[in-house]
Amino acid sequence: MANLGFQGPADLTLDGKGRVAMPARHREVLSAMGATKLTITKHPDGCLLVFPPAAWEDFAARVMALPMESIGWRRLFLGNATEVELDGSSRMLIAPALKEYADLSRDVYMLGMGSCLEMWDKRRYLEQETTVRSTPMPESVRNFIL
Repeated sequence: MANLGFQGPADLTLDGKGRVAMPARHREVLSAMGATKLTITKHPDGCLLVFPPAAWEDFAARVMALPMESIGWRRLFLGNATEVELDGSSRMLIAPALKEYADLSRDVYMLGMGSCLEMWDKRRYLEQETTVRSTPMPESVRNFIL
């Protein structure tokens, strides 16, 4: 069976200092990788991407290989990347600019997406999911799951 890395949702709470605790199941994956530092950056859908070191290096290399016409996407992903370290309580501090970009307030929703995590404002995520479910399923997905 293939190692799926990060998977599953988690309801989290952003504390008054802008920190969020890493869920236990994701801590286990990070521990298995030997990762204590993470890289957080913007996602075009309005959430944040959270990468362990090896996945970030791969992602960043692919972004750097994009042609010059994609410079704006390099800025979005690489120019906004922030490295964070999990503290002794397995919390990560979200940079104010990233917190503002993702509209993170109190209720945070984290999704395991294989090699990385997505961090959403819970309300924004539920709206996005409703939008996805209300649009026709792309043929590639329909053929894949049926």
